Amino acid sequence: MLDPALALSLASGAVALAIGIALQNVPEGLAIAMPLRREGFSPFRSFWYGQLSAIVEPIAALVGAAAVILVQPILPYALAFAAGAMLYVVVEELIPESQRGDHSDLATTGAILGFTVMMVLDTALG
Repeated sequence: MLDPALALSLASGAVALAIGIALQNVPEGLAIAMPLRREGFSPFRSFWYGQLSAIVEPIAALVGAAAVILVQPILPYALAFAAGAMLYVVVEELIPESQRGDHSDLATTGAILGFTVMMVLDTALG
């Protein structure tokens, strides 16, 4: 039988993971939508293609879960690589794109608020 304290601990970890994945999807969708918008796609079509990028995630999650079992010793390196890839996308695509045009101050404020929310969630959810 599952210990109630363990069940609560697992549930809170699952909630934190779900929030983290949802927050990670925002820059991923933006990394797809913003260049499309710059190339002349309509706002709706750019947004739609950004959303479509998330459709493969449930399938990839199952493949990833199976892969973790097989390659657990190299998991820290794989996670570091994934973090580096996301950091590259932010630095190479999102930040320069956000500073073009008339709303660069708003973009900077949004980035600061996003970082603050991330830190609050990391602290609150452990």
